[in-house]
Amino acid sequence: MTKIVPGTKVPALDVKLAGGGAWTLEERAGERFTVIEFYRGLHCPRCARRLKEIDNRLDELAQHGATFFALSTDTQERARQSLEEWGLENLSIGYGISIDEARAWGLAISESIAEKEPYPFCEPGLFIVRPDGELYLSFVTTAPFLRPDYDMLMECLEFTIRRDYPARGTLV
Repeated sequence: MTKIVPGTKVPALDVKLAGGGAWTLEERAGERFTVIEFYRGLHCPRCARRLKEIDNRLDELAQHGATFFALSTDTQERARQSLEEWGLENLSIGYGISIDEARAWGLAISESIAEKEPYPFCEPGLFIVRPDGELYLSFVTTAPFLRPDYDMLMECLEFTIRRDYPARGTLV
């Protein structure tokens, strides 16, 4: 599994959006931070709850000069279904990330253990990226259970901005 080291460039992202159009990380270069969350997919109730909370709180991120983008290995149909069933009104979600792209971001890959799960899919990962495309912080897990909560994410951004806190974990 690849690991992206803080302070180094993250892989390029050029993603199709479930609601139509496309999103690229390069287009976000003028913002203070881009928060990218890879989610498991339509089959994951934890992802649904988490992305709905974020959908309701995007303005708080914007106040810190940050944008949030979620994406998965799901198909277009499954991503559109997620938007509708989860009631996401503000959050754009991307779809169709390949397993190789997920691995390039250091994500764990799982096989399905239930009929509703696609095969294969990526496990969750959260990445905070600076405008120059360098990784500031990452959180990757191998299962759906542990993820930083939204309040902790906001605390991280506030502290980082207030103190101009450098990326940590940069020694290889």
